[in-house]
Amino acid sequence: MSRRAASVPDLVRGAREGDPRSVARLISLVEDRSPLLPEVMAALAPFTGAAQVVGLTGSPGVGKSTTTSALVTAWRREGKRVGVLAVDPSSPFSGGALLGDRIRMEDHALDREVFIRSMAARGHLGGLSWGTPQALRVLDAAGCDIVLVETVGVGQSEVEVAHLADTTLVLSAPGLGDGIQAAKAGLLEVGDVYVVNKADRPGADQVRRELRTMIAMADRPDDAWRPPIVKAVATTGEGADEVVAEVARHREFLEQDGRLEARRTRRAREEVEAIALAALRQEWDEARGDSDLDGLAASVAAGELDPWKAAETLRRSL
Repeated sequence: MSRRAASVPDLVRGAREGDPRSVARLISLVEDRSPLLPEVMAALAPFTGAAQVVGLTGSPGVGKSTTTSALVTAWRREGKRVGVLAVDPSSPFSGGALLGDRIRMEDHALDREVFIRSMAARGHLGGLSWGTPQALRVLDAAGCDIVLVETVGVGQSEVEVAHLADTTLVLSAPGLGDGIQAAKAGLLEVGDVYVVNKADRPGADQVRRELRTMIAMADRPDDAWRPPIVKAVATTGEGADEVVAEVARHREFLEQDGRLEARRTRRAREEVEAIALAALRQEWDEARGDSDLDGLAASVAAGELDPWKAAETLRRSL
């Protein structure tokens, strides 16, 4: 397919037929915030909603990419078509990103039923990138049964993936902090399945006990999902099938009483809100530039105006 000649309908048709180049081109339009993006999303909308979205998060060094590769292998054994969105951090100085997660997933490089895309966070907080929800829609429409979203290595509060995924996997490992650190990071509130990776190392049982204790202390309704804790060794694939089974069990739980529909409606609401706010910000920048904001900022810095008054003045100017 010619890069110049390919239109949005051509790319959507190619993606639906499983052409990886078309899928890659569509995700590039998302990342570049192309003017064609509304047309792309309108064309994809009728084909979305079938994929199960699985988020995977955890601290840096816990083994997220290796675990992702092991889970993809397990899903492929079940005949699932899998898409992976691996979000890498961007440098706050150069703006660049290494995008190296695909190197760790080279076992799937020749499998046409697996699509792996690295995306730069580009300064977006929360462990994801701005375009992740739209890129997810591309993979959903392309026929992926599972879309796995691997986040930037999270610290405290970077748990946005929980709002994006149907099921959130939280990884921990021996030697990376105790259960209190996990609680501080907010990970005990967002996880649907907990995975203790590197379980062949000393301390894995202690990590599992700490997680079990902290989860038991959480205030949950009687009919709430009880997150399981799975021990795994991602480098050998040990535990991957059990994790996949727990993800399937959580999906069955969500399909009861409309929980899955409620999650997806909330996700769509946040996506619509983010797009609307980004559009308003762009319109304001194009209409006024930063001149008003620069002037107000100078007044605040000089002590002539307080920030709340400046913000109110800016809001009224919109």
